[in-house]
Amino acid sequence: MAYIHLYEGTVTGGGTNGTLVSENTGLQPVEVGPLNATDNEVSSNIKLAVRCESGYLCDDCVVTPTGTKSAKWALAPDSSGSPGTYGAYGAALSVGSVPDTNVLIWAKAKATSDESPQNDTTVDLVITATIEAE
Repeated sequence: MAYIHLYEGTVTGGGTNGTLVSENTGLQPVEVGPLNATDNEVSSNIKLAVRCESGYLCDDCVVTPTGTKSAKWALAPDSSGSPGTYGAYGAALSVGSVPDTNVLIWAKAKATSDESPQNDTTVDLVITATIEAE
């Protein structure tokens, strides 16, 4: 059983809303695009939420893009409802402690002119954390 999850859609900091992003199924992935690789296009900012199961606290939470094209994804902390400073493309984002309410983060992806048009499904946003009972 996973004790920490990623949510998208309508998510608010401190809330418990949002749509669960698929976990190992690909049925509800975080989607971007289409992006124009010829123009090295970057996606819009995508607001996401990390949330621990009720009754648990997740410490040392880190979100990492993994997979073949992970170097085309960037993550940022939330800054009063807007993206904070994005890390380098492909870099992990330390989120710290995550309670059973939404902690907002942001993501964006890019396409580059060295790639062919494709429906890329190679990237996962992997969450690692130390899980404790409250």
